Amino acid sequence: MAAGRLAAVIDFGGLAVGDPAVELMVAWNLLPRSARAAFREALGVDDATWIRGRAWALSVALLQLPYYLHSNPVLAANSRVVINAVLADHAA
Repeated sequence: MAAGRLAAVIDFGGLAVGDPAVELMVAWNLLPRSARAAFREALGVDDATWIRGRAWALSVALLQLPYYLHSNPVLAANSRVVINAVLADHAA
C-alpha cells in the first residue's frame, strides 16, 4: 500500500512457467475492456505475446469454472467474466 492505495500485486502462480505472456492474464481478470489497451500500450506488448496472454487467461478460467463451481462461487463467477471478456476481445 502506498498512500492508502494498492501499489503492487505479486502473483507467484505463474512463477517459472517460462512465458512472459502469463503476466498479461491480469488484463482479463482485473481490468475492464476500456483499460486493456492502455495496459498493453504501457507494457509495449507485441501481438503474439498479447494473444498468448489472452489464451492463458482463457485456459485458467476454463479450468477454474468447473473446479470452483460449487466450492467457490465468487471465483466461478469471475471465471465466467474472464471467459466472456476473452471471447469478446477475440471477436472484436
